[in-house]
Amino acid sequence: MKTLFAAFLFLAATTMSWAQSAEQIVKESIEAIGGKAWDNVNGILYKATVEDGGMKIPVEIVYMRDGRMYVRFALQGMEITQMAYDGTTVWNTNFMTQKAEKSDSETVENFKRELGAFPNALFNYKSLGYQIALDGEEKVDGVDCYKIKLTRKNQLIEGVETPNVEYYFIDKDSKALIQTESEILSGEMKGKIEQEKFSDYQEVNGVYIAFSTTMGVKDGMSQTLSFTEIIINPTIDDKAFAFPAQ
Repeated sequence: MKTLFAAFLFLAATTMSWAQSAEQIVKESIEAIGGKAWDNVNGILYKATVEDGGMKIPVEIVYMRDGRMYVRFALQGMEITQMAYDGTTVWNTNFMTQKAEKSDSETVENFKRELGAFPNALFNYKSLGYQIALDGEEKVDGVDCYKIKLTRKNQLIEGVETPNVEYYFIDKDSKALIQTESEILSGEMKGKIEQEKFSDYQEVNGVYIAFSTTMGVKDGMSQTLSFTEIIINPTIDDKAFAFPAQ
């Protein structure tokens, strides 16, 4: 009985230690990229130019603390908006018809479940009801990293509540976030691992932001965005987010 009790105490102490470690690592990571200075950031505007097939495509990405956002690019004289949210409606531009289309109710619900994760979910995981845990250590492109497991709110996939887990890889030395991974839960790529890498951190208005982001599928194709300009607290007309009148 004493042996069992001792084993229980050891397990409890170990679990508590890991939980505290995860919390401390996240705290140090946030401090490393600006800490309290992020409290004054209510929006970010990213600008980049993507080269594809000899064409140079200007890209503009806006994220606001209240959840509003859009990705916009110009292609062959046309302005295309993707992943837009105006506070009520999630919408995209149909590539074929060039008309704005509202997303289905399930997509909207899943989007709203992740509101508040600004600039990323580690900043306010507690208030969002998320859970974190240290999932060991791992090398990312030769860099020793802490691997933090973040359990978000479930996603609705064809009406079924589905676990939604994301992994954050934090450089042990610089404490900067350098990679995230999560399983793709729906669509043609279902089951594959979505991967996003961050590099070239630079200071902008007291906070540090990655000026290079590579997005893609683990061990598959990816696309790198090298930002030419990042603006903190940009002035954006509300109409830029709004679903266009038909």
